[in-house]
Amino acid sequence: MDVEGKLALPGSDYAEKKKVASLRALVEAEDLDAQDVDNVTLRRFLRARDLDVDKASVQFLKYLRWRKALMPHGSISESDIPNELAHKEVYKQGFDKQGRPIIVYLVANHVSAGRQMDELKRFISYMLDKSCACMPNGQEKFTCIADLHGWGYSSSDVRGYLAAIDILQNYYPERLGKVFLIHVPYIFMKVWKIMYKFLDPNTRKKVIFTNSYIKINTTMVLILRN
Repeated sequence: MDVEGKLALPGSDYAEKKKVASLRALVEAEDLDAQDVDNVTLRRFLRARDLDVDKASVQFLKYLRWRKALMPHGSISESDIPNELAHKEVYKQGFDKQGRPIIVYLVANHVSAGRQMDELKRFISYMLDKSCACMPNGQEKFTCIADLHGWGYSSSDVRGYLAAIDILQNYYPERLGKVFLIHVPYIFMKVWKIMYKFLDPNTRKKVIFTNSYIKINTTMVLILRN
């Protein structure tokens, strides 16, 4: 990306552009790797912290350290997550009316027994990177359909769910458009009450439980394969 493209901020007014510039100055003074990050990414961190430059800078610098530790080579390869890939949990299926890629998560395929937390965290980040890569130019968010059909206690993994929430909220801010939970069994609500406490107010607004029919067909493509 050229310098002009990296610094572009379509959709921002003067006040927001000024705050993004202040944020860039702060983070580049602390970590030179921030120079490689575009303004749109910085804006997501800023918006996630209600345009508070200081709070956004703290979170963004934490993000840089986290990504370097998790992805020392810059990305996660399939060889880093072989056990997670075998579960075949996450698919992509077209786009919603806002042009957001639709990600389908088959929650019952998440089997908690024998899972390694480090690999699970790599898998979550890999999946989120893939979801972001599906976005057309100008789009920053994805829609998720979490299908809980067949979910039971063998799929109940509170630690794993909380790890996903932490990664999504803190390291991929303003990436989630909406998440629709369908086919939700009553027993899942016990787990949901725990998860809900860890969702920030902005994320809570994006979660929708629905009994409406949402078509999920056989043309879904496994998102975890190129």
